[in-house]
Parts: sequence; structure tokens; C-alpha cells
Amino acid sequence: MDKAILGKKIGMSQIFTENGVVIPVTVVEAGPCYVTQIKTEEKDGYNAVQVAFADTKENRISKAEAGHLKKANVAPKKYLKEFKISAEGLDIGSAVKCDVFKAGDLVDVTGFTKGRGFTGTIQRWNTHRGPMAHGSGYHRGVGSLSANSDPSRVFKNKKMPGQYGNEKVTIQNLEIAKVDVERNLLLVKGAIPGAKGGLVTICSAVKAN
Repeated sequence: MDKAILGKKIGMSQIFTENGVVIPVTVVEAGPCYVTQIKTEEKDGYNAVQVAFADTKENRISKAEAGHLKKANVAPKKYLKEFKISAEGLDIGSAVKCDVFKAGDLVDVTGFTKGRGFTGTIQRWNTHRGPMAHGSGYHRGVGSLSANSDPSRVFKNKKMPGQYGNEKVTIQNLEIAKVDVERNLLLVKGAIPGAKGGLVTICSAVKAN
């Protein structure tokens, strides 16, 4: 992983190329992130850089976290995350901005999908509904569970109602369409996981050619 940054999903928009082609993009407020710790092979057993993102009040984080940030001379932040990237050119307290990426870079974007709560099988698994005739009293149920006297149980992995959404998802090999350094914005081609305002992680693509 060469480059990485934390960001907040702003929403979707579109831009136009010089030829007039429309490109759908997701706008991400990427950084600035501040380096709070640099881990090394000698001291910690592995190399990594810990960064903090998004301003918050000191009473909204733990005392241990507040002391950790104060030691790094960084204002209270809402999020802390480690990246296994090179610490070359980085110092404790230095800022990582969106200009680490440039237009045309391929990235992997990780976020949490929209939470939809407890849903039935039609919404969760796209199953077919039951007959809608007047004689039928079974429209949006699960259907047969294949649990007769033998084996008298429901098999594992049966598609059932339950929690839907709010799961970690990574979209790979998305392209950076534009970098706006003045406003700390990355315009990523296509859609990314999560609701507006959600935290996302943008890293160099691991499968980039």
C-alpha cells in the first residue's frame, strides 16, 4: 500500500471532459489527516503510520485518546486509523493532504454501506413474492424452509430475514477523476459505499496493473 487517506463522503455529482463526455463522480472530503504515531519494525514489530481525521470536541473522546493526540501536538480528532505505508517524509504532527493522489490514480475505497435495519427476504435477498391472489394469505414470507420430519432443522446459509446493510465493503480499482487541493476534495469516478457524511478510506489499488 503506497498511499492512503481518510475522508468523508459528500455526495455524487458529475464533471465534463474536454470532449464534453459526462463522468459521474463521488465527491470526497479527503483529509487533511495528521500523523499521530509512526510504528517501526524495531519497536512495534511492523511498519505503519497512524493518522487522525475530523475535528471534534475533547469531551467526546476518551482521556487516553486525548492524551495520545496531545502528545503528538494534534487537536482532538474523531477518527484514528493505521495504514501500512511508508513513513518517508512524514513526521509526528505533519499533515497528509489529498495531493498525495493525482488524477488518473487507481484506488480502493472502503466504507460501510447504508444500514437498512431488519428486513425481509424480498428486500434483503431479492427473493420472489408469493401469489397476490385473494385466496393466498402468504405474500412476502420466506417460503418453504425445507425442514420436514427429516432432518427437522433449517440448514445453515438459508436466506432468511435479518439485519441488512451497515457492512464493510471495498470497491477496487476506482479512478481519481480530479483533485481539488484548495478545498481538500477528491473526485472519484463512479459510486462508493456509504451514506452522505460517512467515513471512507482511500488507498492505492492493490490490484492495479
